[in-house]
This record gives sequence, structure tokens and C-alpha cells, in this order.
Amino acid sequence: MSVAVHVASSRSSLRTLYDALNGPWHRGASVAFLTVVLAHWVEHLLQALQIFVLGWPRPAALGVLGVVFPWLVTSEWLHYAYAIVMLIGLIVLRGAYQGRARAWWDVALVLQVWHHFEHALLLGQALTGANLFGSPVPVSILQLVVQRAELHLFYNAVVFVPMLIAMIYHAFPPTGTATTCACHRFGFWQQPQYQ
Repeated sequence: MSVAVHVASSRSSLRTLYDALNGPWHRGASVAFLTVVLAHWVEHLLQALQIFVLGWPRPAALGVLGVVFPWLVTSEWLHYAYAIVMLIGLIVLRGAYQGRARAWWDVALVLQVWHHFEHALLLGQALTGANLFGSPVPVSILQLVVQRAELHLFYNAVVFVPMLIAMIYHAFPPTGTATTCACHRFGFWQQPQYQ
């Protein structure tokens, strides 16, 4: 009986957290999530700058983190961790999005599911040492036709753009659109009213 009570209590606590993240904490959770996403973007953009503008060899173009901690950036664990954080963030914050914002958020979520799958493949190969397609290094499916730096710029863009559109629709819903998000009830996203 106590196990059932503990499970029910845990579910209740998770539901309360979910409701808070999609209610009064939604703005803060969204800003924190967007900060993580933008920091990741900066790393990829700096890597692209290092490759395409500065002419660094690809193995040396590791962004800022990679210059300081090369072992960290070459670890599939770091890339997988970001992919799972992104997936969890898109799932957890989904509840507050409605209408057009929800549709765009769902597009980002579906694309992130694929991005996560690709990183799971890479991590699985790194852990087992059995690389796909006879590759000397872990390789994702689309990496067979697009180099890794370009592919991850693409993946991050196709997830980020619909996510950003969703956030804009959420922050500034079309006129006459009702929203139940606490962000709007508490005035967090309200535009100033000029007289």
C-alpha cells in the first residue's frame, strides 16, 4: 500500500511542477530554456566561423568550449545531453502553448525527436565502438550526405525557427485570441498600453 501512495504522491508532485512550469513559472522557464538554446547556437555559429571564415581544420574547430575543454566537446555525451535537454524542454513547456503557437511548437518538437534519434545513434556507436556503415567514427544517418558541422547547424536551425515562431505567437497572440497562460494573466508578456 505504501508503494502505491508513494507513486501517487510522486505523480502528484510531477503534475504540480508541470502545471507551475506551464503556469506562473512559464515565462521564467521559457527564458531559461531559450538561454540554453541560444548558448548552444553560439557554439555552433562560432564553430562555423572557425571553419568557413578563419579556415581552421575541422578537427580544431570546436567553438569556445572546445578550445578550452576539447575533451568535453568531442564527447558524444555532451551532444546527447543537449539533445535530450532540448527534447525534454519542448515536451515540458508544450502545455502553455495554444493555437498557432502550439502548432509551431509541435513542429519544433517533431523535428527535435529526429535530432535526438540521430544523437542517440551517435552515442550508441561511441559506447559500443560499433560504427554504422563501416565508418571509422560514429556517424548519423544524414551525416552520410552532409558533413557533421553543417548538419548540426541545419538541425539546430530547423528546430529553433519553429520554436521561435511559437514563442512569438505565444507572447503576442493574434488579436482576439484567448489564452489561458499565466504569462498573460500576470502581465509578463503584455505590451505597454499607450494613451
